[in-house]
Formats: sequence, structure tokens, C-alpha cells
Amino acid sequence: MCLQLNTSPAGSQRRNAVLLDKEWRKKRRGEAETRGDTKGTFVCCPGFLRGLVDLDPEPVTIVEGGGRDGPTSGRPHGDLCRLRSSSLEIKEKEIREKGSEILREQLDAAKRELKLKDKECERLSQVRNQLEQELEELTASLFEEAHKMVREANVKQAGAEKQLNEAQGKIDVLQAEVTALKTLVLTSTPSSPNRQLHPQLQSTGAGGSYKRGAGHIRNNSVSGAFQTSSGKHDPSAVSVQSVANEEREMDSVLFAEFLLWKEHPSLDRSTAFLSRIYREDIGPCLSFTRSELSQLIQRAVENNSLTIEPVAMSALPMVKASALECGGPKKCALSGLSRVCRHRIKLGDKGSYYYISPSSRARITAVCNFFTYIRYIQQGLVRQNAEQMFWEVMRLRRDMTVAKLGFYLTDQG
Repeated sequence: MCLQLNTSPAGSQRRNAVLLDKEWRKKRRGEAETRGDTKGTFVCCPGFLRGLVDLDPEPVTIVEGGGRDGPTSGRPHGDLCRLRSSSLEIKEKEIREKGSEILREQLDAAKRELKLKDKECERLSQVRNQLEQELEELTASLFEEAHKMVREANVKQAGAEKQLNEAQGKIDVLQAEVTALKTLVLTSTPSSPNRQLHPQLQSTGAGGSYKRGAGHIRNNSVSGAFQTSSGKHDPSAVSVQSVANEEREMDSVLFAEFLLWKEHPSLDRSTAFLSRIYREDIGPCLSFTRSELSQLIQRAVENNSLTIEPVAMSALPMVKASALECGGPKKCALSGLSRVCRHRIKLGDKGSYYYISPSSRARITAVCNFFTYIRYIQQGLVRQNAEQMFWEVMRLRRDMTVAKLGFYLTDQG
């Protein structure tokens, strides 16, 4: 009986490789157990495959008695190689499957992580959009509030300016009233009392003041109209019986013209109301012999720059030859007639003085009273209704007509 042993160098090398592989596997298994890895992993020692490659296909037969025999048949050795290669393929396949499974798990985990990150990105995007929308709404509300504040400030400013204008208008009215009152006080003299300051004179009418005595009523203005140049009464003068109650009837055409003028009162003589009065009353009343001076007086009356003052008879100035055109104490500068001139007029602040007769003074003052009253209406100082204003205008027109006809009041006492 002989025992076949592979005593060739290749056989010993194979045995050493197998031993090294076992020791290396044992070591790796211990390390895996230490790490807690329960899955078995087939790992080949580097020398194991090298030993398999270097296997000698020629085994040595050991004969009983210690001798060596020649090489035996190579079939068992080829079967062993095939078995080992098939086991290696199986192990390699298992390793590949496990590796691919691990990779698939890692890929699934990466996909899940990507999905989570996509959801987080979507949530952050929604938060960003919401913040942007809130920021836009806040900006719009701030701009709207700013515009609202600007509008309120503009409204308040407009209201303040309106109140300021109204206050200035009231101040102007008050100043005009004060000026008018001063004018009334300054223009009221004993010889020509202002009827608005003395209401008791309103009942006298255009004929002047009336005195009752022994059942007869004498009109002083009428009796004065018949005075001679020496100032004495004409013996043929008779007393005039006045009517107890004066009747009046309104002219619709004149009243319509007055109402139309009263809507927008002004001193424009182009209106129908003032045009008629200029043509019928003012023009004839201020028509004197010296036409140029008459025009200057009319212009001064319209501009409210005419001054009338009494003349002190005790100290009459000497009239020079160069001043004859201004008249004198005994000659009227307007009519040119020799009359006792107790008043003089001045056109503006720097003009010359002109001596005027009582008749000329009455005509000028009648026109001045008319302009004063319509100025009061224009300034809104007359607190009467339209009908009362109209009749007052008609009374002033009658005064101008009476003065034009030569009737005037004289100083009593």
C-alpha cells in the first residue's frame, strides 16, 4: 500500500497558503465580531489566490518504505481546482449581490433625503413668498397712510387759508366801517347835518326842515329860494302848504335796474342803473359855467377825494390877480356869479382852494351824499332790504334834482 503525498514545492506552498488563509479569516472574523457585524463577509487572503495559481498539477506519490513515486493522475487535483473556482464564483456573486443591495439601500436613503430636502426647500420658498407678500402689503399700507396724512394736511391748510381769508375780509369790512363812520362824523356840520347820523331829519323830505306855528307850515328851503342877492326875503313870498302825508309809487323799470345793479354793486357807470343816474341827475347837477372845473369836481367826487370846508369870514384872505380863477369870498368859482362864498373846496390833497356859493355847495353835497350811500351798499354796510335801499336812492336823486333847480337850505342862527 502506498500513500500518495504531494511533496513538491508547489504542494508545500499550497498548504502554507491554506494555513495563512485560515488564520487571516479567523482574524477577520474576530474583528468583525468585535465591531458587531453579524453578516458574514467572504474575504480571501492575498496569498490564498496566489497559492492557488501556483499549484503544481503534478502530485508526488509516496511509496510505503519511504520512497517517492512519479507523478500520479491529475484528475483529483483538477476536480479540486474546479470546486474551489466554483465556490469562489459563488462567493463573488454573493458579494456582488450584497454590494448592489447595499448600494440600492444607500440610493433609496439618498432619494428619501433628497425628498425631505425638496419639501424643506418648498416650505422655505412658501415662507419667502409669504414674507414678500406681507412686505408688499406693509409698503402699500405705509404709502397709503402717508398719502392720507398729506391729504389731511392739505385739507387743514386749505381750511386755515380760508379762515385767514375770511378773517382778513372781516378786518377789511371793519376797517371800511370805521372809515365810513369817520367820514360821516367829518361830513356832518351844523349847516349841513348828515341825515344818517340824525334820523330825526329823515321826515323832513327833500324840502328841508318844517316849522309849525299858528296852524301854518312854512318850508324854509322854499322861502330861501326867493331870497334876493342881499339875503332879504322877497315880500311877495308866500308860505307853502305842505301835504300831511306824502304818497309814493314805485317805478318797476327803475326798481328792476336797481335790483340788477345790487346783485353785483360797483361804481361802473356803464351799468343801466348808474348810467341813468349819471344822465338824469349827476350830470345836470354838476353842470356849471366852468365846464373844465365841473369835470374835475365830478372826477374828485367819484374818487372820494373832494374836500369841502367853511370859510372864516372874520379873516378873509386877499385875492391876488393870479388867483381869480379860484374865485373869492364874493365870487363863485363855478358859476362866476358874485355871491357870498361861505365855503371852499379842494380837489385832492395838493390842489388849490375854490370858493363856492351856497347853491353850488348844495349841488355838490347832494351828489356826494348819493355816492357815499352807494359806496356803503357796495361795501355791505347797509342793513336794509332792497325796497328800503331803493327808496333811499330815490330820495337822494330827488335831493340832486332839487339842488339843481336852485333850492337849498341856509344856516339858521
